[in-house]
Amino acid sequence: MTSLVRMRLAGFLRGGRILAPAIAVLVVLGIIYGGGPSPAAVAYGYSAAALFPVLAWQSKLLLDTEPDTQRRLAGVAVGGRREAVAGLLAAGLLALLVCALAMGAPWLFNGIDTGRAVVSGTLLGVLAHLLAVPPAVALGALASRAVTGGVRNGIAVLVTSAVLVVVLGLEGSIAPWLVPPVMATARALNDVGTPPAATLALLVVWAVLWGGVALGAYARLRRTRT
Repeated sequence: MTSLVRMRLAGFLRGGRILAPAIAVLVVLGIIYGGGPSPAAVAYGYSAAALFPVLAWQSKLLLDTEPDTQRRLAGVAVGGRREAVAGLLAAGLLALLVCALAMGAPWLFNGIDTGRAVVSGTLLGVLAHLLAVPPAVALGALASRAVTGGVRNGIAVLVTSAVLVVVLGLEGSIAPWLVPPVMATARALNDVGTPPAATLALLVVWAVLWGGVALGAYARLRRTRT
């Protein structure tokens, strides 16, 4: 499985598909941190929320890099479940790398206010980005060609889902539980002071459950459409 993960990452990088999401990440970070320094928790909360659709798009591109025939051959060679897990692991590792770069980028732009709770804010920022990764990878997987069957359907799933994450994630939404807590996390980190432990625990459980359900749906769809 390790070899398959490396192959997926190598194909994505060498094929040049990483360029578009990489440019999008730079644009997003430049917009967020170009206006001056902000408290670490606030800056990183918005960073995680803004990067969520980019991470989902990046995951979809990575999973779609491999031709359908090659993907099926890999499934025959290592088993369908291991082949699917290898793709998710590759997408997750790449998303974590992007998040690590996003955590370091504001220091280059002087985007962090070093006089206001830097350590606790940075730790909360790490949590915010970690909570964004599993749902983003799951959304990208659900929009991948192996599930949707084509580029047009995949784009429709990705764009519609990304819009719903924002709309249903707004404060006062009638059904916030239908989407991952991306917006809720950004709001929690925007408040003055450290969020209560109960709030952080709720966000963690919410993100884990949503990501688990989405990945379960992906696994089921992969089995029925292979």
